[in-house]
Amino acid sequence: MGLSIDCEIANKKGDDMNMLRKTMCAVALGAVTLAPMISTTVFAAPVAASEQQATANLVKQLSGIQSLSANFEQTTKASSGANKAQKKGLAAQHMNQTFKGTMKVARPGKFYWETTTPAKQTIVTSGKTVWIYDPDLQQAVRQSLDEQVANTPALLLSGNTNQIMKSYRVTQPNKGKTYYTLYPKSDDGAFQSLTISFGGNKAPNLMILQDSLGQTTYVKFNNVKVNAAIPASTFNFTPPKGTDIIDQ
Repeated sequence: MGLSIDCEIANKKGDDMNMLRKTMCAVALGAVTLAPMISTTVFAAPVAASEQQATANLVKQLSGIQSLSANFEQTTKASSGANKAQKKGLAAQHMNQTFKGTMKVARPGKFYWETTTPAKQTIVTSGKTVWIYDPDLQQAVRQSLDEQVANTPALLLSGNTNQIMKSYRVTQPNKGKTYYTLYPKSDDGAFQSLTISFGGNKAPNLMILQDSLGQTTYVKFNNVKVNAAIPASTFNFTPPKGTDIIDQ
């Protein structure tokens, strides 16, 4: 659920680990299709909000969130183009595998994403530098937080809402429901579409990312706490002694 940034670096586990890391970095979601219920009663089709109204509704939804913590479950599945996805994306053994961990965000720009099972990885930023730490490899990637990160899903939870309008085209398929599908305006983004759904407590409960390889990543949130105090030290990272540091 961590940051969808350029995590692809050379390491001893090869291309498969690189793509696994990239997928673990994405806090994300792809387009959601709601199948109509079979019924003898005819219902009016949902009315979609205009792009301007959808953007305003999403900004309003996010503006009330100053901090957020939750547990997450992340699963990646091959949808269309499965063969292509398995050749160039995650290996078959990683498909349908569920990764679990914890997430914490605080505005502006602070983000913490820790995967605990089945593989360990930590992604953390205090708003200036992004660290991606892999304890199994004793390796940490250090990147500057630049405009590239502004085009990632992490922006939704830890960035400023003005940047959302700049980076995404926002849609709301049913203006009576609090779920939104976003499309990056930039062609070099890590995903093709992103859907975010909010629960009754006005906090996100589901994100789905659809990428160009036909892979869909589902991130479900539970035990969500909105605007609870999060220690500032959560977003600071110091590599353990002996860690191989790679600057990008």
